[in-house]
Amino acid sequence: MKDQSFNGLAEKFNRNIYGTTKGRLRHQLLCDVLSEVLAEEPAQSIIELGGGTGVMSAFLAGLGHQLTLTDISEDILTIARKQLDAGIAVRQADLFDIDDLGEFDVVVCHAVLEWLARPFEALSVLADRMRPGARLSLTFFNRDAALFSNAVYGNFEYIARGMKVKNQVRLNPQQPLVPREVIAEVQNLGFTVHSMRGIRCFHDYLRDRDMADSKYEELLATERQYGHQEPYLWLGKYFHLWLEKRPD
Repeated sequence: MKDQSFNGLAEKFNRNIYGTTKGRLRHQLLCDVLSEVLAEEPAQSIIELGGGTGVMSAFLAGLGHQLTLTDISEDILTIARKQLDAGIAVRQADLFDIDDLGEFDVVVCHAVLEWLARPFEALSVLADRMRPGARLSLTFFNRDAALFSNAVYGNFEYIARGMKVKNQVRLNPQQPLVPREVIAEVQNLGFTVHSMRGIRCFHDYLRDRDMADSKYEELLATERQYGHQEPYLWLGKYFHLWLEKRPD
């Protein structure tokens, strides 16, 4: 297994992520979280890892923070540079090669781990290189939710294979993670968990898929109300953690 880059798929990636209700909803819910946790704070120095076309970086910069966007794919960053304000620094970089994380107040790592061959090693790198007191916004594809939804859809043979596909589709996450395992790992690595939330707890289970459009505002309100509550947060297709690096 290799780390996934979206070179050659940049335009399709951009459409699939932000041109659908599931992409819009995920982005809005993550904006909600970061608006809450960074409310009333002075301008923060923030680096976004694997930030794609920079939609989240643009949002955070709009809140008054200083942003650095990174991604491994130069094709993706070509789109980002056309769309982003000149005040946002853009760097082509592999997460494992970034050695200045200690200079930032906040690290944003959204929907990156599931595309890596060594996701837990990536967490260790972040823990080693972030400074004490810095915060980490971490989101990853939820394996428990993926199993649940595939059972709902009747994909029992797929589940029996350990949810391994015969022919990997490059826009499908290759390494979903179990939230409780990630929580245990980040705590072991020296992070304090300040909050956790399910992202898209209901959208992907709608029987009538058209309602994601026709009832979008009602769906968004429901996600906002229950996404941080048990048991619903554990069913989010993505899982969000707001973490702080403890003193050494």
